[in-house]
Parts: sequence; structure tokens; C-alpha cells
Amino acid sequence: MTLAAAFVAVSMSAQVYLGGSVGVNAWSTQKLAGDKSETTFSILPEIGYNINDEWAVGAVIGYSSDKFNGLTDRLVGVTLSESAFTFDPYVRYTFAKAGSVNFFVDGGVDFTTAKKADWTGLAVGLKPGLSVNLSDNLSFVSHLGFIGWQQLNPDGDDNNINKTGVDLSSSNLTFGLYFNF
Repeated sequence: MTLAAAFVAVSMSAQVYLGGSVGVNAWSTQKLAGDKSETTFSILPEIGYNINDEWAVGAVIGYSSDKFNGLTDRLVGVTLSESAFTFDPYVRYTFAKAGSVNFFVDGGVDFTTAKKADWTGLAVGLKPGLSVNLSDNLSFVSHLGFIGWQQLNPDGDDNNINKTGVDLSSSNLTFGLYFNF
């Protein structure tokens, strides 16, 4: 009975949040630079559970699509496409609060796989971010950067790409909205 009462008490004080982010990125070059282009679209829904004011657990389950045009000299004019699936469970620690702004860091494991091109990616690390509570039920959330280890495993053996460090590029900048229940 004590265990059931403790579970009910924790469940009542906790909050579930739903949200995520959507991204679109496009670039192209002119004819003298190879006449190449890429368009990327991603949708990254997220669900989380606030354990208390400082700790939360959650996961991002997402999909992305890339379309490439003219990547190499022998493929000029050819359009290639690729789709990828992402699963990113995390633990969030909120380390500072300033009014309606919360500063946090997500620690997690990111697994991405693309079937057509036959590659997988694995990342273990930290993603700093902030959330702005727009109301009791709506928050604006942003992540900037990645600190940790990443591995890309293309098709085949002995060709893994490993990367360790800090990456503050715009490819690691996300914006999203959360609905708090």
C-alpha cells in the first residue's frame, strides 16, 4: 500500500509534456560551383515527463528526408533522396531559472538509421538548451550545440567515422514548442 501511495503521489506532482520541432534546410550552388543542391526536411516529435523541478526524462522519435541534386561530376543532374529514422532518449537537468526562462542540459543517446543508403549514426553526449514558459501550458524550447562523441557507420566494415568534441554549428540549433499537461 505504501508503494502504491508513493507512486500516486509522484504521478500527481509530475507533468507530461508533448512537443517537438520541425526543420527545413536548403542550399544550392551556381553553375560554376558545380550546380549542386540539397533540401532537408525533419520532423522530431518529443514526449517527456517532469520528475520534479530539476529533472525530467524524455525521448525524441523523428524522421528526416534529404534530397540531393548533382552531388558528383558523374551524377550531375541526378536527384537522390534519403530518409532517416531517429530515436533519442534523454535525461534533462535544469540547472538555472530566471523568471520564466529555464536553462537546462539534456544528456542522452541518439540513434539514427537510414535504410536506403545503409548507414547508422550513434551519438552520446550533452545538448545545452533553454525553455521559455509562455504560459502554464505552453513553452518555447531551444537547443544549441552538442558536446560528446559521435560515430557514423556507413555500409561495410572498417569505415566508421568517429568524432569527439564540441559542435556549436547551426546544424545543432533547434527550436520547438512544448504543451505541458
